[in-house]
Amino acid sequence: MKRTALAAAAVGLATAASMSVFVPPANAAPPGASKDNSSAQVRAAADPASLAAAVADKAVSSGLDKLAKGPDEAYSRVSVTRGTSDMFFVGYERTYKGLPVIGGDAVVVTDSAGHVRDTVAAAGPSSPDVQTQARISAEKATEVAKTRLSRVDDSAAPRLVVLTWGDKPALTWEAVVSGLVKGRPSIQHVFVDARTGKIADSYDQVREGSGNGYYYGQVTINTSGSGSSYSMTDTTRPGIQCGGQGGTAYTGTDDAWGNASGTNLETACVDALYSVQREWDMLGAWLGRNGINGSGRGFPARVGLADVNAYWNGSYTNFGHSQDNARQASNIDVVAHEFGHAIFQTTPGGAGSGNENGGINEGTGDIFGALTEAYANNPNDPPDYLVGEEVDLVGDGPIRNMYNPSALGDPNCYSSSIPSTEVHAAAGPLNHWFYLLAEGNNPGGGKPTSPICSGGPSSVTGVGVQKAGQIYMGALNRKTSTWRYTNARAASVAAAIELFGANSAECNTTKAAWSAVSVAAATGEPACGTATNDFSLSLSPSTGSAQPGGSVTSTVSTQTTSGSAQTVNLTASGLPSGVTAGFSPSSVTSGNSSTLTLSVGSSTAQGSYQITVTGTGSLTHTATFTLQVGTATRDFSISASPASGTVTAGSAATTTIGTTTTAGTAQAVNLTASGLPTGASATFNPASVTSGGSSTLTISTAATTPAGSYNVTVTGTGVTATHTTTYALTVTGTSGGRTFTNGTDYTISDYSTIRSSITSTATGSAVSPVQLSVTIVHTCAEDLDIWLRGPNGTWYAVDRYGGTSCTSYGTRTYSVPVSQQAAGTWVLEVSDVYAGDTGYLNTWSITL
Repeated sequence: MKRTALAAAAVGLATAASMSVFVPPANAAPPGASKDNSSAQVRAAADPASLAAAVADKAVSSGLDKLAKGPDEAYSRVSVTRGTSDMFFVGYERTYKGLPVIGGDAVVVTDSAGHVRDTVAAAGPSSPDVQTQARISAEKATEVAKTRLSRVDDSAAPRLVVLTWGDKPALTWEAVVSGLVKGRPSIQHVFVDARTGKIADSYDQVREGSGNGYYYGQVTINTSGSGSSYSMTDTTRPGIQCGGQGGTAYTGTDDAWGNASGTNLETACVDALYSVQREWDMLGAWLGRNGINGSGRGFPARVGLADVNAYWNGSYTNFGHSQDNARQASNIDVVAHEFGHAIFQTTPGGAGSGNENGGINEGTGDIFGALTEAYANNPNDPPDYLVGEEVDLVGDGPIRNMYNPSALGDPNCYSSSIPSTEVHAAAGPLNHWFYLLAEGNNPGGGKPTSPICSGGPSSVTGVGVQKAGQIYMGALNRKTSTWRYTNARAASVAAAIELFGANSAECNTTKAAWSAVSVAAATGEPACGTATNDFSLSLSPSTGSAQPGGSVTSTVSTQTTSGSAQTVNLTASGLPSGVTAGFSPSSVTSGNSSTLTLSVGSSTAQGSYQITVTGTGSLTHTATFTLQVGTATRDFSISASPASGTVTAGSAATTTIGTTTTAGTAQAVNLTASGLPTGASATFNPASVTSGGSSTLTISTAATTPAGSYNVTVTGTGVTATHTTTYALTVTGTSGGRTFTNGTDYTISDYSTIRSSITSTATGSAVSPVQLSVTIVHTCAEDLDIWLRGPNGTWYAVDRYGGTSCTSYGTRTYSVPVSQQAAGTWVLEVSDVYAGDTGYLNTWSITL
């Protein structure tokens, strides 16, 4: 239920309510792209994100390079993010015997041609002897976690996880408790050892910052509304809104906001919206990122925090005021800094633990503040690489200095003391590096000089702030939860080569800037100045079984990923006693394949073995094959519920694929589908489960999919066995009619946006007005903002949100004037713009 709206303040700054809807790129396909890679290649031009997902899933299944996992572990895809230069970053999380692995995250980097360009993992395979039975109760773990706070306001039920951030993996309870620490807001993730009851690790979800609320003068901001009802909600940038501490956006009877006063909160929201809208635009125009979270969405902002500070708490940003209470902390570099924490959290790996990781997180906020300030180039707050200089927060000037951190008491250079340095100070080396990368140590033109640390190069010539931002964004897209400065260096060098080439000045400058802040290169860092020939390696299948005296085969495939083709020599290691490996041929030219045959001796002991296949060329790559010898002592079953479904061509059907451990311990099960009709595709969310878990199978049909009955075979490939189940799919044709329906349910959460599509095969122009029938189960229709997008990309308002009370939605019909063709994809978008009521889109139809 919406709360009573705040009264509008006196007319002040001029604003503009946008009535056009920003159309972000299509979201990535859900986890579990079809195993049919050739089909994925055909769809690549239309859906490169699906190709990236399919290629990355295959890499994960093969255990490529750093993606090796234990027999009790499974990866689940959680994100597909498009970067610049048609690169894709596919994020994964890992489970061990069904338990989430904290620090088990990984990233696969692919290009638009379907090549694996890099793999990054936070940790290697977990030991098979990690305990999974807790001795400490969940209640006791929560009590221990609460000791991290000076005042406890709330707590959530803890979950059992395997924590890999320590010296060795440990079973822990992850408890989330919120309240205060030394009078400041805190949301602590506390990992309590489930065997001993001691705190193993923790991190604070609240990221603390500081800044100004200086008045930017007459600016145009995107709001929403019409007539006499307006809101500080940016519908062109989903998720972006601003209001007070209650969490709802400020509203008014006109579209003019604020009164130019430093103490007026509506004015603070003008500054905040102006700032985050510039950051959003910078992310798209300069860095190729779709919104704050990378998937076309942002987060709300709140003003009026009773604190001399600003925060990101994992869900929204919150801005306080200067110590003299004359200004609100909502100017560009502070706002962009706090939303920079949101970017850090929503790139792969999320927010890790430790002061060094926290320092990188804080430095990331400062970097996005500098980038946004440079992009906006507002004369009231010129770009300067100082943080919070406008607010004069406590009366002593800027909070941090990026070109010379030591000027404000923060370290310029990396040292062994950084891991124990307070997080804001630990940001010093990253801030210093970014300035050197962007501007150099002696840029001229009135820009300040910057020192170089002992042992660094004699000078650094900058590449410009935009390129520096692209390099750092490319690094963030391959971040893991265990990031430290050495990882940030390696990731940024890889990003520079990826974006600008090994021969580029950008590659050399990236390295030189890191050396200038005393962050040394790790072993194996690629060299600049020489193009590298490289290849990838994969196995299909990556698991198999054989009885003693028998054999099993797998295809070893290679691809040339950069430079020219090269000879790759193939070997196998980790073979159990009595097992021999043969390759036919034993070496290939990258781009070709070989057959691996594993011959099992009659005396080989029964069991499961991890065999590493190594390809050696100018570089070395590996993949993992899991061999089960003898009768499996572990097994599982697989089923579909429901086992059948009927859809109209162009719509999608869903079913739950369940698995059960039937013998021995749980195991990782990879899911694929076959027997699909023409034009249909299958996705699993997640693509891999631990037996005992379930996945959602979505079968999407095309408008051209022939009507008929089809048996879709779902295959679960485990470590010790392979099982199948059948889903009976019936596809009905559109029979030349002009009414089309999508009956798939879409959950509508608070402050979220869902889209449901229908593909029309009707000919000619759509008959205007088109008729819509929409069924939504939701207790507050006034919270919902509904739009229709036609095949030519034009958006039409269907039902705008607003009202003073809540009514149930039910089924409603609309007549929507349009002017365009009937054939193609029509999209219904539903946004929930308030808190307190949720539901789901049940079905909708359109008559054209």
